[in-house]
Amino acid sequence: MITSLTAAEIATKLRTKELSAPEVTQAYLDRIASEDEKYGAFLAIDGERAMAQANEAQKQLDAGTATALTGVPVAIKDNISTEGIETTCASKILKGYIPPYDATVIRKLSEAGAITIGKTNLDEFAMGSSTETSAFKLSRNPWDTSRTPGGSSGGSTVAVAANMAPVSLGSDTGGSIRLPASFCGVVGFKPTYGRCSRFGLVAFASSLDQIGPLAKTVEDAAIISNVITGHCSQDSTSIPDSQISISDLKKGSLKGMKLAFPKEMYGDGTDPAVREATEFALDELRREGVEITEISIPTIPLGVTTYYIIAPAEASSNLGRFDGVRYGPRSEGQGHIDVVAKTRADGFGHEVKARIMIGTYALSAGYYDAFYLRAQQVRAMMTQQFNDAFKEFDLVVSPTAPVVAFPLGAMSQDPMQLKLLDYCTIPANMGGFPAISLQAGFAHGLPVGLQLMGPQMGDEKLLQAAFAVERVFETQRKSPPIP
Repeated sequence: MITSLTAAEIATKLRTKELSAPEVTQAYLDRIASEDEKYGAFLAIDGERAMAQANEAQKQLDAGTATALTGVPVAIKDNISTEGIETTCASKILKGYIPPYDATVIRKLSEAGAITIGKTNLDEFAMGSSTETSAFKLSRNPWDTSRTPGGSSGGSTVAVAANMAPVSLGSDTGGSIRLPASFCGVVGFKPTYGRCSRFGLVAFASSLDQIGPLAKTVEDAAIISNVITGHCSQDSTSIPDSQISISDLKKGSLKGMKLAFPKEMYGDGTDPAVREATEFALDELRREGVEITEISIPTIPLGVTTYYIIAPAEASSNLGRFDGVRYGPRSEGQGHIDVVAKTRADGFGHEVKARIMIGTYALSAGYYDAFYLRAQQVRAMMTQQFNDAFKEFDLVVSPTAPVVAFPLGAMSQDPMQLKLLDYCTIPANMGGFPAISLQAGFAHGLPVGLQLMGPQMGDEKLLQAAFAVERVFETQRKSPPIP
């Protein structure tokens, strides 16, 4: 079945003429049409456009000029700008907005011959951990449709896990790629901050946001990372000479590798079953010759608090542009100020409003030093403590999430519990470190993700290690019970 193949397998079959690009694209469009009502992964599909791209890709394949992604469909999180296709960030305030340009990552995918299969659901403006704050629909976990897929890149993750796209793009501000990857049992990779251009990504927290892939395998995640990374002159934070190389991806060995396990990664909210699954996975790696040492990074328990000062502060500034004048629908009012106030009141959801108010408060006169400045100081301390660990160890290992996927609505009355889901993933964003989540066990019959984190610009080494780790767990890896 075409839609159960990995991106690498599809690319091979396209080059050997076993499949054609239009045939592959149509198979995914048909699956989306028949299955997505059950899963809620997509917000927009342009089948005519996708087939036109597939026909162009087939010309490249016939001419022998194909890349590793030519003819491969890719689902796109709906906070990444796509020329001519609605980009809403799952918010009513951007309903009907059609960008006049492509994000850099979309341009790179297009140049590589990939097919933009559709735009996926997310928490509104990527603010959330369960995809429940979307203004338009709920996304559901393919392992159990009564449960959340995680967030904020829930739709992108479900698209891959439910075989509606071989690979997808998400964005990760505090764990929004890796958390849903853990909940849905797929691979989620956040590159080093600055290696993947943010030009065209609708900003949430600019110093934390990073685009990255979701995939069935580490190899697929590496292939798409190689295409979308590299310097971009339109992004002032883009790192020169930053394209991720994957030439040595399959050459790594685990024997003698030194991993650090910060004891603080087991927070108070860690499910004992998740802890047990993680310990079992670590024992498996030890049997492969990996040295795993427990260490202490004291700032880890401060990460969630620090993040929920810095991220809302940046969001309160970034979301000021959505006023009903330049983008999206406009509410009626008496005078300019009243129009803007009513537009924002009607257009933004509760979670977005709450974070804007928190961020504005943290930046206000008399509170800046007490909250925002102090948070930045803690962030610097955390980054330094992880950098110190990387001087002695190759990578840092931990569970990706403290729990497995929970029932939809189960945390709606406890917003703090929801925010604590990012406990293990936030440190990578604080320091701009690359991090990856891959399926490494089960608890309560649901996937448990193992997170590997590397030093800044250590993406190649991280992906190489993740590829080797994935092979250790290959016989245990399972797919969701989907038709």
